[in-house]
Amino acid sequence: MKVVVAGGAGYIGSLLVPRLLSRGYEVRVVDLLWFGNELPAQTEVIKKGVLDITEADLKGVDAVIFIAGLSNDPMAEYSPSQNFIENASSPAYLAYTAKRAGVRRFIHGGSCSVYGYTVNELYDETSPAVCGYPYGISKLQGEFGCTQLADDKFSVIAMRKGTVCGYSPRMRLDLVINTMFKSAMKDKVIIVNNPSIWRPILAIRDAVDGYIRALEASPEISGIFNIASGNYTIGEVADYVAEGVKDYAGVEANILVRNVQDFRNYKVTWEKATKVLGFKPRFDAKDIVKELAENVSKFSDFDNPRYYNIRTFQSLGRKPEEGM
Repeated sequence: MKVVVAGGAGYIGSLLVPRLLSRGYEVRVVDLLWFGNELPAQTEVIKKGVLDITEADLKGVDAVIFIAGLSNDPMAEYSPSQNFIENASSPAYLAYTAKRAGVRRFIHGGSCSVYGYTVNELYDETSPAVCGYPYGISKLQGEFGCTQLADDKFSVIAMRKGTVCGYSPRMRLDLVINTMFKSAMKDKVIIVNNPSIWRPILAIRDAVDGYIRALEASPEISGIFNIASGNYTIGEVADYVAEGVKDYAGVEANILVRNVQDFRNYKVTWEKATKVLGFKPRFDAKDIVKELAENVSKFSDFDNPRYYNIRTFQSLGRKPEEGM
């Protein structure tokens, strides 16, 4: 089975692609390589942007996985126009091109950020998606652009992921647990802006499992699916990180609470993904901290700009919008 992974050299792709190869898939990665290439040497990599992919690139391909685009709020807010191109237009264009090329399945890497702010409710895939921030808006638009193309011959599965955390060869330190871990190890302090805010957390190993489940689902399945490892308050996450760095790295870190207002607050259920795709998360917040501690020697240069997407984005010459 031939699979194209758009954005496959990124944070999730650097774990997903080796898993696909180990399962016998023929994998082609299309990526601009902004963050380098940590993929196995035998991986076929084409250095190009999503909007440059043609039908010819996808001929004979069975499935396309989209995990490209701008990956967080800071990047989206730094350049809203680029954000809407990469997160809204690009996946819709790729799904359209894939369908015309005869691809049978398209998997869209989305985000639970589309839910914006909720008040003590557990959201499923039918709940309102009303985010007012550029990142969440663009992810919802990209998701819609892909899912509306689904039919009997073209399966589209949209994965609304919680905040992905954990170790990857293409490491990131701008994700909540990863950021807290870095601060605990480097400064012996964990900063919590608002301890009461809820977030669905997704261990990167569970994220990879989710994409495998979507890829290997029955051909007739399409739809939107939440996936997460657990719902946590930010204060609870900080406690897990503090306990984890003490237990696994011998580091004592204090928690500093600032009580800064945050308008993003949501928790989700992934019951549909469990029932339809067979997705069952295996890792919790402390498992993520343990994994980070076990691999910390591989990313101990905590100030390396490659570990922070916004810094790399800025270094590429991307300009903020006027008036921002």
